[in-house]
Amino acid sequence: MTRLEALFVHLANLLVGGTGLAYAWYRYFAAPIGEFSVVHPGQPVAQHLHVLAAPLLVFAVGLLWRTHVWLGIRLGSGAHRRSGILLAALAAPMIASGYLLQIAVEPGWRTAWIGIHVAASLLWIAGTLAHQLSRRPQG
Repeated sequence: MTRLEALFVHLANLLVGGTGLAYAWYRYFAAPIGEFSVVHPGQPVAQHLHVLAAPLLVFAVGLLWRTHVWLGIRLGSGAHRRSGILLAALAAPMIASGYLLQIAVEPGWRTAWIGIHVAASLLWIAGTLAHQLSRRPQG
């Protein structure tokens, strides 16, 4: 993976993870400001930015698969193998649930997709941090 590709992947993770965490904060923890407000005014902004940034991460995951993940699987290299396998396994449920919750009409399915998306996304953020912060081999 080139430095430019790595920068793109990190930037996509930062944008999508940051906007997702901000949206979750507004949705689940922040109180509406006004007496007649239903949501905090930052919630729709964070949601829209998250939905607009998400395709960057989907593209980054495809780029990672081609240049990084598949190579690691083929060569069996293992410096970050556990966290990398975790991330590869989390990508599909995180991405699919993000799209499916956008189109779910039935409240039960919507709740299920939100639960899957939040869980997979929080694990993705933790896995990404673990993958990046784990000790690199000296050489």
